[in-house]
Amino acid sequence: MLQHASDEFVKTWKGEIVTQSLAAQGIDITAQVVATSPPGSRRRATLSARRTKKGAIVGLHGRASGTIIEIPNCQLLHPDLMDIIPVLREITVLGASRKGEISFSLTRSPVGVDVSVTDARPLDGALQMTLAALANRGGVSRLTWAGELVGEHRPPAQQFGPASVVPPPGAFLQATEEGQQALVAAVTRVIGSAKHVLDLFAGCGTFALPLAQGAEVHAVEGDAAMLAALDAGWRHADGLKKVTTQTRDLFRRPLMPDELNKFDAVVIDPPRAGAEAQINELAQSDVSLIAAVYCNPVTFARDARILVDAGFAIDRVEVIDQFRWSPHTELVAAFSR
Repeated sequence: MLQHASDEFVKTWKGEIVTQSLAAQGIDITAQVVATSPPGSRRRATLSARRTKKGAIVGLHGRASGTIIEIPNCQLLHPDLMDIIPVLREITVLGASRKGEISFSLTRSPVGVDVSVTDARPLDGALQMTLAALANRGGVSRLTWAGELVGEHRPPAQQFGPASVVPPPGAFLQATEEGQQALVAAVTRVIGSAKHVLDLFAGCGTFALPLAQGAEVHAVEGDAAMLAALDAGWRHADGLKKVTTQTRDLFRRPLMPDELNKFDAVVIDPPRAGAEAQINELAQSDVSLIAAVYCNPVTFARDARILVDAGFAIDRVEVIDQFRWSPHTELVAAFSR
């Protein structure tokens, strides 16, 4: 944690992390930090909990430790997440085994917190009724238990451009709303006036749906439930161009050059492992414009080297810091041939 450091120091340091990662691959370009999410803005978290003799403890694990540490004055999490911790304690007392831990995946939405519970004891009728009552109070919008819906006060929709999307429980979402807005703005600048856009690792539509205001978009993602949420959001939105979807494991079955060549521009937003297999196919394609969104500077630099060797130039690299006070660093890079 870098909570003791000044904002200016952290900005400079995170830019240097990306710049030095690229330099290690022989690429000379300076990354610019363009946005840092404010304190108290983190809208996603995974908390652990355990029953105690007097109730329950809810918090985070210490580094490389099985000890759960409570976080009563957390400066990172959105206040809405902090406010439901008493409800999580009640759920823990009800649903955790005496010796086991329970896990809460939390996502803030405008209508309440989406709570997904795993590693708890199996549901029975009495427990389900009690949990359903809890789900209707305490700032919880939806409560799921090992993937099973227990109660939904209101659908926990997220806004992606003009589209309202209800992600499946525990689905990936950008860490902060401010970070999402900065990432979408950066990607939109890269894509420009392209009319046929491919969105790889599309998730629930973070980029596909805002970009569909000006372009037809084909969204590819390995998780069918997230694509179903994206498609439903598109169908209920006004003023968007055509959005098509495809469920596909891009690590095992990347799109090939003949498939890629149909598009004017590509957005790629892989997980921390990067997307080496897909980047190799992009390098052999006729695609001339790529917006790359990465959360790992090392795998970004590795994949960037492949594109540069294939004739791409890196026009700019912008760091968007959603992970305030941590070493985690996210970026958007513009590649053109």
